[in-house]
Amino acid sequence: MLLGRTANGLYWMNRYIERAENMARLVDAGLRMALTRSESASDEWTSVVVSAGAEDAFRAKYNEFTAATVSDFLLRDAGNPSSVMSSIETARNNARMVRTALTRDTWESINEAWMSLKRMLAGQVDAPDLPKVLDAIKRETSLIRGTFHGTMLRNEIFDFSQIGTFVERADNTARILDVKYYVLLPSISWVGSSLDNYQWESILRSVSAHRSYRWVYDTEYKPTNIADYLILNARMPRSLTFCYRSISTSLNLLAGDYGVRHACHDTVEKTLARIRVGSIKDIFDTGLHEFLDAFIADNNRLGDQIAQDYGFC
Repeated sequence: MLLGRTANGLYWMNRYIERAENMARLVDAGLRMALTRSESASDEWTSVVVSAGAEDAFRAKYNEFTAATVSDFLLRDAGNPSSVMSSIETARNNARMVRTALTRDTWESINEAWMSLKRMLAGQVDAPDLPKVLDAIKRETSLIRGTFHGTMLRNEIFDFSQIGTFVERADNTARILDVKYYVLLPSISWVGSSLDNYQWESILRSVSAHRSYRWVYDTEYKPTNIADYLILNARMPRSLTFCYRSISTSLNLLAGDYGVRHACHDTVEKTLARIRVGSIKDIFDTGLHEFLDAFIADNNRLGDQIAQDYGFC
């Protein structure tokens, strides 16, 4: 059985790698949707910060929500523990702590990503360079993930890592959906408009699901279909259902290895059952924002419960 300290390091290493990519995706969502506005895009950038859970910290430092202030805060601000640079730094520190549990290739991919992003984010990113930088962040984290999946033994080390990845990813997908539905749409009159549809399309692009959505639905961008895809589709690797099935699988493998089930096993199964039972119509009828808000809170509780059950220190 892994020491709690090692399990903790693996879990948080992967959460922060995923978080670094997800922050880049949130900024990408804001950038794409800001392009739909001919006037001020401050609402879009405000929503990105709110969805990142960093509004109070941002307001303590900046007075205006702009592309420059938000991207700087979420990409490279050392005072923001969830910025891309802070996240990749924390991921590397955790990887170094559990280095003997990682393949050499995995450690080197993390270290090289850290060095590359440190150079890239040494100074404020100019607006014309922002899309290129966001793509580079996503590419570096994808290289880590590819190396990890290609070289790591499928044992308890892999399972704790997977749990960290998918707890973080579920949180991000819920937050990106919430950006669009709860904050961005200026008024009910915009529903179904070209602006509304473009913003939904931007959400898909921000989670690399634009083309695969068309494979499944082969139709125009409809809010109900897009929400269905990102919440209920079990084959979409960033959907809430896919994330929770993956968490459940890893937790069940740990239960088999250790011969014991914990409260977190029941929690993840209850959440998964709740997602499976409902239809997207049910979710919209009761309120998409309310559903996502409750899911984010439950997901945070699951993370805390996993840490407690497995003795993270």
